[in-house]
Amino acid sequence: MALEKMTTKTTFPYPIKRIGIIGGGQLGKMSAIAAKQMGFYVTVLDELAQCPASQIADAQIIGSLYDAEKILALANVSDVLTYEIEHIDTQTLKSLHNEGYSIYPSPAVLAIIQDKLLQKQVLHQNGVPVPAYQVLKELTAETFNNLKFPIVQKARTGGYDGKGVVVLKSPADIDKALSTPSMFEEFIEFQKELAIIIARTQTGEMAAYPVVEMVFDDKTNICDIVAAPAKIDAATTEKARKIALHAIEVLDAVGIFGVEMFLTNDGEILVNEIAPRPHNSGHYTIEACITSQYEQLIRVISGLPLGITNLLKPAAMLNLLGEPGYTGKPVIEGLSEALAIPGLSFHFYDKAKTRPFRKMGHITILDDNLDNALAKLELVKGILKIKGTEKKDTA
Repeated sequence: MALEKMTTKTTFPYPIKRIGIIGGGQLGKMSAIAAKQMGFYVTVLDELAQCPASQIADAQIIGSLYDAEKILALANVSDVLTYEIEHIDTQTLKSLHNEGYSIYPSPAVLAIIQDKLLQKQVLHQNGVPVPAYQVLKELTAETFNNLKFPIVQKARTGGYDGKGVVVLKSPADIDKALSTPSMFEEFIEFQKELAIIIARTQTGEMAAYPVVEMVFDDKTNICDIVAAPAKIDAATTEKARKIALHAIEVLDAVGIFGVEMFLTNDGEILVNEIAPRPHNSGHYTIEACITSQYEQLIRVISGLPLGITNLLKPAAMLNLLGEPGYTGKPVIEGLSEALAIPGLSFHFYDKAKTRPFRKMGHITILDDNLDNALAKLELVKGILKIKGTEKKDTA
């Protein structure tokens, strides 16, 4: 609608709404920052009293993300619930949803995404391209030997940041196989791992952020670098965007979603996994996009109009992980030197303790040229370290 034609005005009280966030980690913290900037009241549920989000939120309920009573308590002080992690009590959320509580994304969508096999089946059955997959009723030497190697085994539930995923290279790897309920997936030879943040409103309106490239650390299988935009041609970008939008439409999902994809060696786009929340691959949007993924989440769950997702400048994001050999209270090494690099923004998650490879923060570098931003990022990797007060022998 053109601005000159807007004749009606909406009126909101202060605070605009009471938002409840299940989970108080870094994603909850950054969502709370966006909400507080806009005039919302935020309550978080987390078992740690000094969780990152608690330092921003108006209030905290201390308890497990699987504690039905605590989730009900959060619901009763909130106008709308959302979550920053998918490993939560879905059954309680379903009951609350059936009673009329507002929860986004819906518990039904969460239940599909929580189970990687069910997620894959729903996408595949609705025409979303995914890697070939199968389930073994029982994992015996005979059934294992019949698999096509290499192959990827994924725990159906509970996996994150590389946990619950193992690449099996031959039948000799049977001892490395997961013993938990799982699925087996085709090992994809890919050019790039791509991702895109998709927003979908309560009325079905959708917005897509730029397609980005993710680079994973070989040791940890945790996303190391995100480059925005991805270095792919326009046709591939549009193909990835359309597939991601279709995937979220298939789920009939409302909220913010991180869609991870493979660009195969033969140019196909396959959906790997979907996260029903703000995503690591979207951290760059805080500085690099007109509307961050976190502000977009607050807009969507509150019934407000979508924000513009345009990229202001090319950006490179680096996850800051706890250094190997260190635990205890964090010690940030090289901060002044890193902040002297033009275009760099530093985010620390305020976690009270570090440990090897724990996500402790991130940096984003904006530059007119993506290659320059990535070159600066490589410089930062040698400068900025998250160590700890306790040093342990890693030999």
